[in-house]
Amino acid sequence: MNTKEALQLLKEKGYKYTEKREHMIEYFVSENRYRSAKDLLENMEPSYDGISFDTIYRNLHLFVQLDILETTELNGEKQFRLKCAHSHHHHFICKTCGVTKEIHHCPMEQISEELQQFMIEDHKFEIYGFCPACK
Repeated sequence: MNTKEALQLLKEKGYKYTEKREHMIEYFVSENRYRSAKDLLENMEPSYDGISFDTIYRNLHLFVQLDILETTELNGEKQFRLKCAHSHHHHFICKTCGVTKEIHHCPMEQISEELQQFMIEDHKFEIYGFCPACK
C-alpha cells in the first residue's frame, strides 16, 4: 500500500483527510519497518507543535482497523508497520531496529495436520532476531 491508496481508503470509509494523517502514513511508507507510537510522535513533533500522544494512538488504531497498518508486539511495546500487499505472510523482525523481511513459508501446513480435530480461526508467525546491520 502507498500513501495515495491509504488516503483513498480513508476517504471511502468516511474519514476526512488531514495533513497529520498524510504525514503519519508517509512516515510508515518511508520507514518500511515496525515503529512505535513514540517513534512516530518524535518524527511529527517538529512539524506539529503540541501534537498529543492521544492523537497519534487514535489514528494508529484507526489505520489498523482499516487495514492500512499491521501490528506486532516487540520488546514489550506495540509496534506498527504499513500493511504488506500480500494478504497472507509472515515476518522476520529485527529486535533492535524493527526492520522486517517477509517469509514466504507458512508453517500452518504442517501444524494443521497435528490439529485436525481443532477449528483454527487465525494464526500469526513471526521470527525475532537481529538483522545484518544490528548483529
